[in-house]
Amino acid sequence: MTFDLASLGWDDAYAAVFAPVNRADARPGRVTRVDRGACTVISPNGAERATFAGTLLAAARRDPVALPCAGDWVVLRAWPDRRTTVEGVLPRRTAIVRSAAGTTSHQQILAANLDAAAVVEPVDPEPDLGRIERMLSLAWASGAQPLVILTKCDLAADPAAIAAQIGEIAPRTPVYAVSTVTGDGLERLRPFVAPGRTLGLIGRSGAGKSSLVNALAGATVMGTQEIRRMDGRGRHTTTYRALIPIPGGGAVLDTPGLRGVGLGVDDTIDGLDAAFDDVATLAARCQFGDCRHLGEPGCAVADALAVGELTNRRLESWQRLHREIAVETRRNDVRRMADERARWKRKAQAQRPRGVRP
Repeated sequence: MTFDLASLGWDDAYAAVFAPVNRADARPGRVTRVDRGACTVISPNGAERATFAGTLLAAARRDPVALPCAGDWVVLRAWPDRRTTVEGVLPRRTAIVRSAAGTTSHQQILAANLDAAAVVEPVDPEPDLGRIERMLSLAWASGAQPLVILTKCDLAADPAAIAAQIGEIAPRTPVYAVSTVTGDGLERLRPFVAPGRTLGLIGRSGAGKSSLVNALAGATVMGTQEIRRMDGRGRHTTTYRALIPIPGGGAVLDTPGLRGVGLGVDDTIDGLDAAFDDVATLAARCQFGDCRHLGEPGCAVADALAVGELTNRRLESWQRLHREIAVETRRNDVRRMADERARWKRKAQAQRPRGVRP
């Protein structure tokens, strides 16, 4: 019995990238879950466990994003002793990347090769607009199609009104109101998990992501917990990233609840301005390119604030996230310079004749 990888998105383009490394003991696979030093992969043989090759671990020491993550397509190698190793990661088409927690400037891949990236937010308690904006910035930066899924809509008197409100701070982003209890709105999500397509879910703990996965899969594949009575919030359920194949083809990728999401560098500025398309468009109309929107002449942002076209909360959120990215970019530059100095120091020491001290 073999598994049809095309149902999970394998296509001719991936096959062409895989062709140079294809050999008798190699096969492609898609990562469904990653643990310390190993992962679960779906290959033509079905689900199997694989450890990481030494070359992959060496690359990860230089840059943690080299390690496989859920959603990655990888090169598997079969060994005579029946071991399977991951030899490499195929180029990612899309990736949700956040800045790692703490003082390090390294980044963390949350999910890879998504066709759509959904920010999941419950309507009860009241949706957090700032959190939606932050996570939409990650979704836009990923390269996947962003969308917002409002869950627990059976608890809202007028979910359509809430969806319209969220639409105002999510320009060019579809907003879907759903309930896994009543089933309302779920059919509108089916195209995102059609054969060959992958829907990724990001959001805080208790947002209802695991319940949404179960509803789309038509079975209990992810554990859920009841909401807390004290504040109506769901308890943290998922503690790992998991790619779940959907019967009939397609997949949904669930991620652990995110307490805080640090914005990284590279394409994140573009993602932020896409998430804040209304503000970025206004800022581009300012008379001066370095306008700080603090009362300078010809400031289109100030004009929009004056007539109520833009809210102070929206502008401040955009500016705060821009400052965060600037700080992260500086930290990343410092780390790269330190890594480069260390590399040249190691090279110089290796070339120094034995017994000679500097």
